[in-house]
Amino acid sequence: MRILLYNALTTLFQSLSPETISTAGKILGKSMYYCLPARKKIATNALNNQLGYRESQKIAHHSFVHSGKSFLEILVARQFDFRFLHSRVRIDSPENLEFIKKVNRPIVATTGHFGAWELLAGILRLNFQDRNSQIIVREPKDWALNNILQHYRSRHGVEIVSKENATFKVLRCLKKNGISAFLVDQNTARSQAVFMPFLNKYAAINIGPALLAIRSQALIWPAFLSRDSDTCYTFYSFEPLDTKDLTGSKEEKLEQAARFYTQKVEQMVTRFPEQWFWMHKRWKTRPKWEQKEIKGPAMPGQIKD
Repeated sequence: MRILLYNALTTLFQSLSPETISTAGKILGKSMYYCLPARKKIATNALNNQLGYRESQKIAHHSFVHSGKSFLEILVARQFDFRFLHSRVRIDSPENLEFIKKVNRPIVATTGHFGAWELLAGILRLNFQDRNSQIIVREPKDWALNNILQHYRSRHGVEIVSKENATFKVLRCLKKNGISAFLVDQNTARSQAVFMPFLNKYAAINIGPALLAIRSQALIWPAFLSRDSDTCYTFYSFEPLDTKDLTGSKEEKLEQAARFYTQKVEQMVTRFPEQWFWMHKRWKTRPKWEQKEIKGPAMPGQIKD
């Protein structure tokens, strides 16, 4: 029954214009803000605690609206062509994008649940048509919803890889100088994390992208798509980190790489706080040294906690 409902809704929405889908996303976001009080509390508390914003409820409200738009922007996938890219997307630091397009190296692209993240697959497809490209995702528990998401995400021509079975497929892609893209701002199990500051509080940072990048000697390329208006965007392409230049032990290299892409997410969230997914329990996993209530100066990031 759910799959029929999802199919009916997506069939209806995908025939609409980007402007209409944006309006629907705004309504969805507002509805989530008022109908999900627990998530609203998570967002406002995080804004208060991590950034000290006095207007945390107002920013949280805007964040829910942006998230609603992001959820429905997956339906704009079929309209994301070169015409859409040139008319609606401004490229910040185009020299960085041009370097990535020309360099003959494997690329680990990193981003977050920020801005119009669902449209990033279209940018990968249009700019790297001669390369293998993939996006590693954490599948939702709702199988019907997952089927719909997989269908629309894969319409970009980009391979969608489940996080649970990603290692072999990612290394195979990178071995061919392909691009593997990761969302690196989600809470992570302690066994897969290094703990380091993120928005003024220690968070469990996923070391998976760092480990795969180092193993394949890839460049780590942070990229984000901010929403400037309802249907216009800016693509932020940062200068990449060459994992060949990392020094120290394996653990030190992993920490350097993870810190690099974490700081880029933090930079974008600090600049555009209303465009991040604040309702997520980002700081849920806590380091053992904190649980033991060890007092004193802040502990450094640790691969083994």
